Amino acid sequence: MKKALNIAKTIFVWLMVALAVFMMIFTIVSVTTFDRADRNLFGYKTFIVLSDSMSKTDFNAGDIVFVREVDASTLKEGDIISYVSQNSHNFGETVTHKIRRLTSDAEGNPGFVTYGTTTDTDDETVVTYPYVLGKYTGHLPKVGAFFQFLKTTPGYIVCILTPFLLLILLQGLNCIKLFRRYKQEQLDEMQAEREKIEAERLQSQKMMQELLALKQQLEEKENSIETSSKVEELN
Repeated sequence: MKKALNIAKTIFVWLMVALAVFMMIFTIVSVTTFDRADRNLFGYKTFIVLSDSMSKTDFNAGDIVFVREVDASTLKEGDIISYVSQNSHNFGETVTHKIRRLTSDAEGNPGFVTYGTTTDTDDETVVTYPYVLGKYTGHLPKVGAFFQFLKTTPGYIVCILTPFLLLILLQGLNCIKLFRRYKQEQLDEMQAEREKIEAERLQSQKMMQELLALKQQLEEKENSIETSSKVEELN
C-alpha cells in the first residue's frame, strides 16, 4: 500500500511539473505570437477569432486560426484570408473572412470583396493587397478562448500560479520529510553508539569482576598452601 502511494505521489508530482512547464511554454509562445501580425510560429501567423462571423462553415469565436503569408495576387474566390480591417466599426482589427470575388477599390488598386459566411454580408470596404496578412490554413478549437482566459487574473491564478505553488509545496514537504529522516537516522546512529558503549562498559565490568574473582581464588589458594605448610612444620 505504501509503495502504491509513493508511486501515485511521484506521478502526481511529475504531472504538476509537466503542467507547470507546459503552461510556462504556452504563455511565452502565446504572448509572443498570438494576434501579432509581425510574428510567426514555424512560418504561420496565429490569430484569435473574436466573433462567430465564420461559424456557419469554418471556425468559431475563441478558436485560433493559422495563416500563411502568400502573394496576394495568387488569391482567388473562395479563399479565406486574414486582413487588417479598414471598416469603420472594427478599424485596425484582424479579421478572417472569405473572398467573395476579386475587385478593385475606388482608386483602382486590386483587392477583394470579403464576407462572413454566417451573415453572408459583404464587408464594408474592399481589402486591398497591402492589408492582407495571409491565407487561412487551419484552426485549433477554443485555444484562443483559453489564452484570453489565461490573460485574466483568475486564469493566471488557476493555470500558472496554482501549479507552481503546488509544486513548491510538494517539494517543501519532501524536503521536510528528508530532513526528518536525516535527523531520525542521526538519532538512531547516536542511540546505536550509546548502546555499543554501554555494551562495552558492561563487558569490561564483567571482565573486571571475573579478574577480581580469579584474584580472590588465587589469594585463597595461596593462603591455603601457606596454612598447610605451617601445619606440616609443626608436626
